[in-house]
Formats: sequence, C-alpha cells, structure tokens
Amino acid sequence: MVSVMAGQPFEVRIIGGVPVVSAPEEIDISNAGDFRAAFQSAAGHSTVVADLSVTEYCDSSGLNVLVRALRRLQEQGGELRLVARTSAVLRILNVTGVGKMLKVYASLEDALADRAPTFAPTC
Repeated sequence: MVSVMAGQPFEVRIIGGVPVVSAPEEIDISNAGDFRAAFQSAAGHSTVVADLSVTEYCDSSGLNVLVRALRRLQEQGGELRLVARTSAVLRILNVTGVGKMLKVYASLEDALADRAPTFAPTC
C-alpha cells in the first residue's frame, strides 16, 4: 500500500508502512525547512527512508537535516536509510563523513528491503 502526504514540497509516501521522504534535485538553505518538516511528518515510525536518488546538489543545511533526523530516530531505537545515486551527493557524503553515519543504498527498493547498503566513496 502506498499513501501520500500531499501539499508538501518534499513528498512523503508511505510504502509498506515505511515513510519515504523524496527530495528534489536541489536541497539547500532555501528549502531545508521543508525538508525538516517532511521528516517531522514521518514522526512515530521507527524506520524512515530519505530518497535523494534525483538530488544533484545538497549543501550543509540539507546534511544538517539528515544528521538531525538520524539522531532523533536513533534516540527512539529507529533508523534512517538513505537512497543516493548521483556522484555529487555521494561525494559530499564522503567528504563530510556523513555517509559513514548513514546506511546508504543505491535504490529505493534496496532501502525498503534493507538489502546491503552500498555507500561507495567517489573520491
């Protein structure tokens, strides 16, 4: 079953009981608050997937949202799974070390099934 929490710049879908926060091509200071709000709308779930598969740019404000969401989920015994495929996003995850904190997957299907995280540094 898939349901959508509409009316948000960052779409939140529930797939098999797991909230999936889908991000646009760019995450920066101008939309980081909306990114944070999307994670807040997924509160109450032990696992959340952040789908950055189409994201080409993510600045430090976007990374901050991811790290805070991760910490909140871990405090509640949960986890954040991240889907990232673009070289720019994989690079920033690698350079900042954030990729080592998160479970990073190559596809949404892998993240939902919790199949072998595939974080691959690009530099």
